[in-house]
This record gives sequence, C-alpha cells and structure tokens, in this order.
Amino acid sequence: MNEDENRNIEAEEQSGEQTQKQRRKRRSGKAQKAVRGVVQGRSFLSWDFFKRNAVYIVAATIMMLMYISNKYVCQNYMRDVMNLKVELENAKTDCVNASAKYNSMIRESQMTAFVDTMHIDLSAPEQPPYQLSEK
Repeated sequence: MNEDENRNIEAEEQSGEQTQKQRRKRRSGKAQKAVRGVVQGRSFLSWDFFKRNAVYIVAATIMMLMYISNKYVCQNYMRDVMNLKVELENAKTDCVNASAKYNSMIRESQMTAFVDTMHIDLSAPEQPPYQLSEK
C-alpha cells in the first residue's frame, strides 16, 4: 500500500503542478489580452467600464467640481481680505493725520494767534485758575 499511496501522492503533485502551470498560462494570456486591449483602446474605456463604475465616476466628478469651486471661493475671500487690510491701513493713516492736525490746531499758541487774527477781545489769563476747597 505504501507504494500505491506514494504513486497517488506523486500523481497528485504532478497534476497540481500542471494546474498551477495552466493557471499561470491563463493569467499571462489574460494579462496580454488586457494590455493589448488597452493599447488598442478597446477594453479599458469601454461602455461596460462606464456602466459598471458610473457611481464612482459621478462621485469623483462632483468631488473635483466641489474642490475647484471651494478653491475659487477661498481665493476670492483672500483677495477681499487683502483689499480690506489695505483699506484699514489707509484709514489708520488718515486717522493719525487728522489727530495730528487737530492737536496742532488746539495748541495754546495757535488759539491765541487765531483769536488775534479774528480781532476778538479775548485774552488768556496770566494766573492759573483758583481752586476752591470745601470747608
């Protein structure tokens, strides 16, 4: 029985090797057909491919469009922010200029010169004002 069992095992191993070889040949044949079909433009972008993957194609297209629109909106917001920063800097500069002009106009020497040019009968007191104290 040992000899019969050994023969059966050897036969199975040989048939297993043959089936593996056949599988490899089939795989290589399929791969060659697939490559040939892609090169010729038949099998990769066929109507069946689009029917099978329609959901994925639509989802990918929608995601790309959302990405593009989001990028466009962000660029517009960034442009608006930059314009507002420039406008803010201009407003700050105008505020500083107006404050300096106002402070120069309300100096005591400027006020006395203004009173003199307008010929108003006002004069600045020589002594500081009195401070009243409570009893």
